[in-house]
Amino acid sequence: MTDGLRAHDAALERLRALHPQLIDLSLVRMERLCAKLGRPERRLPPVIHVAGTNGKGSTIAFLRAIVEAGGLRTHVYTSPHLVRFAERIRLAGELISEDHLAEVLARIETANEGEPITFFEITTAAALLAFAETPADLCLVEVGLGGRYDATNVIERPAITAIAPVAFDHCEFLGETITEIAGEKAGIIKPGVPCVSARQVASASAVISQAAQSARAPLTLAGRDFDSWAEGGRIRYQDSAGIMDLPQGRLMGAHQVANAGLAVAVARKFGLPDAALAEGLRCASWPARMQSLTAGPLAARASARGADLWLDGAHNPHAFESLARSLRDLRASDGRPLAVILGVLVNKDLEGIFAALCPIRPLKLLLVAFDASAAADPAILLDVARRAGLYAEARPDVSTALDAALSDDGPPPHVVICGSLYLAGEVLALDSETWPN
Repeated sequence: MTDGLRAHDAALERLRALHPQLIDLSLVRMERLCAKLGRPERRLPPVIHVAGTNGKGSTIAFLRAIVEAGGLRTHVYTSPHLVRFAERIRLAGELISEDHLAEVLARIETANEGEPITFFEITTAAALLAFAETPADLCLVEVGLGGRYDATNVIERPAITAIAPVAFDHCEFLGETITEIAGEKAGIIKPGVPCVSARQVASASAVISQAAQSARAPLTLAGRDFDSWAEGGRIRYQDSAGIMDLPQGRLMGAHQVANAGLAVAVARKFGLPDAALAEGLRCASWPARMQSLTAGPLAARASARGADLWLDGAHNPHAFESLARSLRDLRASDGRPLAVILGVLVNKDLEGIFAALCPIRPLKLLLVAFDASAAADPAILLDVARRAGLYAEARPDVSTALDAALSDDGPPPHVVICGSLYLAGEVLALDSETWPN
């Protein structure tokens, strides 16, 4: 391809141009396209369908590791990608190949016949088609936005549905209250299909419980039917069968203990063995979720100063509250100072994000731009941070912000880059050794 485009890059650009002028959450376009493709959503292995505001990707990462530890082949669909589009689609354990992806997208482009279609609907159709044509034992499918009208909800009869914690995000599409947002997330609940929910705030729990009751879908609810907690560097999981002692693994933070608990509850519902649960939690990984960066040019500069570098995709207040707890624990582990490099999309709850950071008071808060059309101007972030009572500085990009973070004399800092998965992807793209695989 000319201009450095791969075949699938060019197809995606053509299909992106068909995006409706007015974004509406609807299954109409997806139903039409799936019908033309021969209904791939009806030819899948058993599906575990996961919705939620925060933690759904981490829950799927735990589930994938558990399933594979149990010797099963699993398809995985997640979004967004960080570096390469192929990260969204994993076929029987492996990322879809560039050639296979290009071939699937070409068939979708032909079937769509130039009709309006959203980018996420295209990618979902690609995943469903590839899944339907590749043997596997299980599909793990992450909802993109909401649930009720998300493109993935064309899957009519999943084996299990799961709902990670519900919080405020994408309010312009999902509603201004937790009750409204939870109603959209609960839209994946299907008649008679077991649903497993993370611990929720009371208003979300009530909505999910009502939706499950109306659908006669057996509901397993964290805090009522199961629970998980950290103890002595391990994870304790409890349900009606008793207490299990499990490894905590590499994903850090109390919120990951809760995500692991949700994954274990789902896996037990699916009948996976205890040995797979333990091995899966031990080896699970999920890029840009409190990820320790030890490779790449930024990590090399941090290491030369004796600092450690972390990457996290937290991008809303609920996620930042979890991140702040992890950073507080990190700083308490050795007393070294904390520097936060933050870039965020302008449509996020900026006041809520900075309010979540206030309790940890990082020594340095460096606000940056990144390569996304909706990235907030650092000057805007600076104004909001100062109104929140935080001392902050604006920098043009991550590289110059890292220089500032490492510039002081004294103990080398813990440095965390956070605020957007787009920013995380930009950092990971700097070195092929850090590309997700």
